[in-house]
Formats: sequence, C-alpha cells, structure tokens
Amino acid sequence: MVAPEQAARQQAAQPPRAQAPLQAISAALRRERERVGLSLSELAKRAGVAKSTLSQLEAGSGNPSVETLWAVAVALGVPFSWLVEPPAPRVQVIRAGEGLGIASERANYVATLLASCPPNARRDIYLLTLEPGEPRRSDPHMPGTVEHLIVSTGRVLAGPTDEPVELGPGDYLAYPGDLPHICQGLEPATSAVLVMQHI
Repeated sequence: MVAPEQAARQQAAQPPRAQAPLQAISAALRRERERVGLSLSELAKRAGVAKSTLSQLEAGSGNPSVETLWAVAVALGVPFSWLVEPPAPRVQVIRAGEGLGIASERANYVATLLASCPPNARRDIYLLTLEPGEPRRSDPHMPGTVEHLIVSTGRVLAGPTDEPVELGPGDYLAYPGDLPHICQGLEPATSAVLVMQHI
C-alpha cells in the first residue's frame, strides 16, 4: 500500500491532465464499491486484482489498465464507463487526441470513452486506437451486452474469438459482447468507434 505522502508526490509528478481522470476513477471506484457494500479485500478477490492495486486506485495513484478496470467493473456489476467518466456537462466536445485513454497491458490498444449511457439509456461510445501486434482479448461482459464497431481508418480484426471478421474503413460489425471476443489493429494508426450496448 502506498503511503499518503508518497501517493501525493506521485500525483504531483503527473501532468495536470492526467490527474483529473485518475481522481474521477478514484471517486467512482470508491462510490461503486461502497454502493454494493464490498470491502476492498472482497472486491479485489472477486475481480482477481491485487488489493494493493485497488488501494492505489482509490487513493488516486497508479496507472490502471483496461484489463484491471474491466475486471473491477464486472465484479461490481456496472458498465466500464461508470468507473472512468466524470459527470459530463450539457454540451460536451471531445477533440481528437483528448479524453481519457485507457491502455491495454497486453496489446497495442487504447480505449477512449467518448460518452457513457445516461439514465434510462444503455450504451457507451468509445474511440479505439489500435496498432498491429497482439490482439486485445476480452472476457465476456455483462449478459446481453452487444458491441457495435465502425472502422474509421486502417484495418481491424474483431468479433467473437472463434469467428473474428476483418474490417476496413467504413465497415460496421455487431457482435455479442457477452462472449469471449477480440479486437486487433492490422495496420498502423488504425482507429474505430465502438458502441457498447447494455441490456
């Protein structure tokens, strides 16, 4: 566990733009964990994540990966977006290159949340930036999840792990997100929009 003084030093060393997303993740993680009444130890056990990692995240330090945040979201029974997006203003513009990008620790994959589902709606929108290399392998999300993928630039291999589809610019793919699935950039500087639909 990181001492409060050390966490403060780590946070101060980060650029200002990086601090706000970490604080949003910290607050959201604590809020959702307390909402479901789980201790840090129990959440760590359910998510298969080290307790020290969760402790650092709740302290607003660390560098969470997509895999860690997905595992925590599934263990809490909430969409990924609930952990990474601060409350949005009424009119919101996210310029290219801005937004909270969460990197994979196993693949050249960055997911930037563009919009989460508002109350009574069930969809999240992400901008994906991908590079050739290992595919991003995803465990099943919550039952009923459907992913919609639209390729902007480059080429992508995506879909259910046992039957992925190669896509090019302008191609659209819908597939069940509650089954194991992959997403892999096949060309440098590939980008795509992912809409995750929750039922």
